[in-house]
Amino acid sequence: MEHEVKPANRVSIRVEGNGVAQVRLIRSDKMNALDPDMFAAILDAGRVLYDLPGLRCVVLAGEGRSFCAGLDLTSMAQTDRHDRVPLTERTHGSANHAQQVAMQWRRLPVPVIAAVHGVCFGGGLQIASGADIRVVDPTARMAVMEMKWGLVPDMGGYALWRGMVRDDMLRELTYTNREFTGEQALEYGFATIVDANPVARATAMAHEIANRNPHAQRAAKRLFNHYLHASPEEILMAESVEQQKLMGTKNQIEAVMSQMEKRTGVFIDP
Repeated sequence: MEHEVKPANRVSIRVEGNGVAQVRLIRSDKMNALDPDMFAAILDAGRVLYDLPGLRCVVLAGEGRSFCAGLDLTSMAQTDRHDRVPLTERTHGSANHAQQVAMQWRRLPVPVIAAVHGVCFGGGLQIASGADIRVVDPTARMAVMEMKWGLVPDMGGYALWRGMVRDDMLRELTYTNREFTGEQALEYGFATIVDANPVARATAMAHEIANRNPHAQRAAKRLFNHYLHASPEEILMAESVEQQKLMGTKNQIEAVMSQMEKRTGVFIDP
């Protein structure tokens, strides 16, 4: 099923029967570079997905030659700076609108898998970093690009990369804006898996995730989002709270039975 995203011609959403949402950046003539309409459409896609009944997993990819080339500087330069909301204004909880474009994938209640190919620069890298898992073409071209333009990464990158990328490596890549490959991204921590067909690999993984207790998947994501900044005592209690809510439920029993009977689980959606 297709779901409308506004503004048009920037992002598409198609949800498969098992609750896997295929989300695509579709400004392929510009390598999915981020202009004001792309920012708005990605935010609207996040809103649509957050409220979507039966959602189990998201596969995020770019159409055409690239995942996302980062900021469309020409388009942004044509925007009247007096019309822009100050970056220090929090428009989405703790984030501003640009940060939410990347952070929303981490904030979605279900697992998100980014499938990265071609160019993934600057803001595109930060969007991919918002995903729980990144499947990257080994030949993809990636970079923390902002320093090239006299700027710093400011779309949530520092919050998302904490615990994901080795600190000294991140500093070197940020200070120099050195380009690296998908193969190197695996070594550095930006990629989870490398595969020459990242969309197919990500989709296969999403289907596997969709065949698990959706309440448990969401609970696991809440724990992951909590554990980087929580104390050991807080994490231990959070684990117990989530487990207590899952044990003995219809979905948890169905998870056991479907595994024992070697069949696809039939779960109640959250």
